[in-house]
Amino acid sequence: MVFPQIKSVRPTTKQVGDAAEEAALNYLQRANLRLLERNYRTPGRGGGEIDLIMRTPDGTTVFVEVRQRKSASHGGAGASISAPKQRRIIFAARHYLTRLREPPPCRFDVVLIEMGEITWLQGAFEAY
Repeated sequence: MVFPQIKSVRPTTKQVGDAAEEAALNYLQRANLRLLERNYRTPGRGGGEIDLIMRTPDGTTVFVEVRQRKSASHGGAGASISAPKQRRIIFAARHYLTRLREPPPCRFDVVLIEMGEITWLQGAFEAY
C-alpha cells in the first residue's frame, strides 16, 4: 500500500506578520489604546508604512511598529528597526498628520514579540 505524502503547511511571512500585528493590537487595546488605522501607507514608491496608528486615552496619537522574531539571535526584534526604517516610519507619520486640521501630541512606539513574549517600548525613537 502506498501512502500519499503529507506536506506540512507553513504560514507565509505575511501571515506571520499579520498574526504579530493582531497580537500587538490586542495587547494595546487591553491597555486602553484605540485603533485609528492599520497598515497605513504613503502613496507612491519609496514611502513608508506604519503598522498601527493608535490613540491613548489622553489623546496622544501613537505610531506603532510591530516586530517579531523567533529568537533573540542577531540582536532580536528590536535590532531590526534600523535608522532607515525609522526614517520611513517618520515620513509616513508626517504624511498622516498632514491630513489633520491640528496635529495632536504624538510618539513612536515599538511592540516587540520574541518567543511569545510581548514588550511594549513607549517613545522608542524620536522624529527629528
